[in-house]
Amino acid sequence: MTPALQPPLPDPTASPKDYAAPSVFRPEHLLREARRQKGLPDRGVPAVCVLDPDGDLVRHLHRTSQARPSPGWACYHTELAEFTLADGTVAGIVGCAVGAPFAVLVAEQLFASGCQYLVSITSAGRIAGLGDPPCVVLIDRALRDEGTSAHYVPPGAGPFMAAPDLALLDRVEAALGAAFPPGAGTALHRGATWTTDAPYRETAAAIAHARSCGVLAVEMEAAALYALAAARGLPITCIAHVTNTMGQQAGDDFEKGEAAGSVTALCIIEAAAGAFGQGITGAPHDLARDGLPVAG
Repeated sequence: MTPALQPPLPDPTASPKDYAAPSVFRPEHLLREARRQKGLPDRGVPAVCVLDPDGDLVRHLHRTSQARPSPGWACYHTELAEFTLADGTVAGIVGCAVGAPFAVLVAEQLFASGCQYLVSITSAGRIAGLGDPPCVVLIDRALRDEGTSAHYVPPGAGPFMAAPDLALLDRVEAALGAAFPPGAGTALHRGATWTTDAPYRETAAAIAHARSCGVLAVEMEAAALYALAAARGLPITCIAHVTNTMGQQAGDDFEKGEAAGSVTALCIIEAAAGAFGQGITGAPHDLARDGLPVAG
């Protein structure tokens, strides 16, 4: 008997997307139910928040007794710690949200909880001739080799996702330039990265293609975070801490510097936070008191 022909399965990537339509499932919904289940107060997060995919800075802050739990953070998947910068600004930090989908999920929830400015500091592999790592790249655009950005910005918008707020990027660049002056030991660059979902598929051909596109380093979050920023009008700055050559230098690769890169990361956060806003105190917001929307 000849088996009946089965209709072809639909391509999920070809499903229609209305980029202006609101999502049925919102971060506020999840936060509302998590807050109810956990008995958490309606208390927001600090105005300045940080994504630390490696988790090294979070561990450093806990190890040195600088971090404390954020009392109102209602995420099911992560913990938010609060710490104080040198100028007295209170910042929030989430560790180990690795990859585009996880980073954007957490970012959506942070902004729904009162975050006003988000800084992502991710480890990255060197693509172009940046000298020996570690160094710092202020990401102004990212090659879209991940899936999340296409849910916020149409793929036809181009292969790169640019930081949408160039004035903010310029201010951050100036602040970072003051924090990392030439000859101070940590080189500062501004340019493009390649955002991938599959770090262990960084083939020679893929690396060569990225290099031909002007990419400086490879990481896993920036394109998606900048797509979220563009779609929602949110202030997000992505910074790559280039720490490795993708394992091509045996014996001294993946070295981040003092305290596993935490000293550099704190300098980055302080510079970026100062550049973002005048008058940001960083004090956690009481959502009801400040009139910010309570999740749900």
